[in-house]
Amino acid sequence: MSFDTLGLSPALLRAIADQQYTEPTPVQAAAVPVVLAGRDVMAGAQTGTGKTAAFTLPLLEQLYVRNPRAAAATRKPRALILTPTRELAAQVQESVRTYGKHVGAKSVTIFGGVGMNPQIDALRRGVDIVVATPGRLIDHMQQRTVDLSAIEVLVLDEADRMLDMGFLPSMKRVLSALPTRRQTLLFSATFSAEIKALAAQFMREPEEIQVAKPNSVATTVTHRVHPVDAEAKRDLLLHLLGADARQTLVFCRTKHGSDKLAKQLDKAGLRAAAIHGNKSQNQRTRALAEFKNGKVGILVATDIAARGLDIDQLPRVINFDLPMVAEDYVHRIGRTGRAGAEGLAVSLVSHAEEGLLRDIRKLLKQDIAIEAVSGFEPARALRLDGPGGGGPRPPARNAAQARRPHAQQPRGNGGEHAAGNQKRRRRRGGRPATART
Repeated sequence: MSFDTLGLSPALLRAIADQQYTEPTPVQAAAVPVVLAGRDVMAGAQTGTGKTAAFTLPLLEQLYVRNPRAAAATRKPRALILTPTRELAAQVQESVRTYGKHVGAKSVTIFGGVGMNPQIDALRRGVDIVVATPGRLIDHMQQRTVDLSAIEVLVLDEADRMLDMGFLPSMKRVLSALPTRRQTLLFSATFSAEIKALAAQFMREPEEIQVAKPNSVATTVTHRVHPVDAEAKRDLLLHLLGADARQTLVFCRTKHGSDKLAKQLDKAGLRAAAIHGNKSQNQRTRALAEFKNGKVGILVATDIAARGLDIDQLPRVINFDLPMVAEDYVHRIGRTGRAGAEGLAVSLVSHAEEGLLRDIRKLLKQDIAIEAVSGFEPARALRLDGPGGGGPRPPARNAAQARRPHAQQPRGNGGEHAAGNQKRRRRRGGRPATART
């Protein structure tokens, strides 16, 4: 199948050809015709399958080719794309610009961590597409600097992640402010009970598209575990990076740990940068840009980077710390092995994390090769036949209810992660702090 068969206009086909894409991915082939037919869509696909283009291409076709705005019409936004993180919002905006360059697409990103005035100015000048995170969008709604009364298409991208971060009340507030007559497209890695309840409330007979099993991983990714004592992890990481200098994304569990590790790597002569929720938006943008252009060879990140980062041909992801929630492993390693390319997912696992490794293996329903590195063998072998979770903890009914350490939120900002912070405080029995959603 080629893109020519999907019903897209020559202008969009030209933009696709400019990117040297010749065949649509399965989720694109399945979703684009349904979206163009005006149907609501619930689409699930593993990360790295091209889902952003699966809604961006038909959205541009509808807004600029099939139903163009009258020249004299007031330029209120006609489409709203909600994303859980700033990085994902920036990536979606990049796709809108890339594919919409021959149709005159006008769009704006709205997220926290940066000033509101440039966003207000862009909205006043007039845009067709708003790409936003829930928290900052509600800020604009409260200040009446955004008018959502003309929205024709709503896209909920990474809907499960937004729920996981505690954004359900914010999402409902936004959805309730939109016209009831609209097309709604929901893209999610999983279809939990909460997702289905949201769809039942706000969507009209959506067509479900599932091109891969939930929580599945790309078959082009090789998984490898190196058992190691916790205190030797840094030295083992330096050994691995020294033996293989390819571009690498390293995941840590905490913000402080990410900063500390990046400084240690930099001190060892490796070009490294850190990205997490306490970094300013400018710092995060700069770190990502330098990683993509090769100025920085190692990016140390918390799970804020686990979704939305689209890095061409990223060869390797290393889990310096295993994630507390097994589903996050899928999203972390989804940064490599994208678009059919081969990738390597390496995890440095200490004795204290063996329960977390058991959870990951159970979720993936497959064994992961365990290979000790000479000179870094742990004092005690990993035991994989015990209970999961890395120690006793109350069972979670799903990933959205599992306790997560370290909310990814800039201090003093409120930002798009405040809702998730309050949700976690309630789980711990604490009193939620007052914060902007």
